[in-house]
Amino acid sequence: QVQLVESGGALVQPGGSLRLSCVASGFTFDRYWMYWVRQAPGKGLEWVSDIDTSADTSDYIESVKGRFIISRDNAKSTLYLQMNSLQPEDTAVYFCAKGIATIGRDGMDYWGKGTLVTVSS
Repeated sequence: QVQLVESGGALVQPGGSLRLSCVASGFTFDRYWMYWVRQAPGKGLEWVSDIDTSADTSDYIESVKGRFIISRDNAKSTLYLQMNSLQPEDTAVYFCAKGIATIGRDGMDYWGKGTLVTVSS
């Protein structure tokens, strides 16, 4: 069974940093693109970032470019999101998600339960 377990969410002050982790199991991790998606309080789902199987390609929503870095350690079946210069607008539940196909961007089929990031003074 596919499992995705996020961790690392916390309460931080504006300008602070956090690193989120997502430990994956139940599938061949290094054959799939991975994604981070977030949901702010009272808002809909928002795609944040993605990364290909070998970490050669990645992309980000415009509002986090230059501040967030997505990475993966295939030997540990773990996805990461390094978040720097955090702003109150980044407050959200952050979800790790698995890509559907073994090549290319093609949506997501499994999600973790999420980890809460709160940015506030």
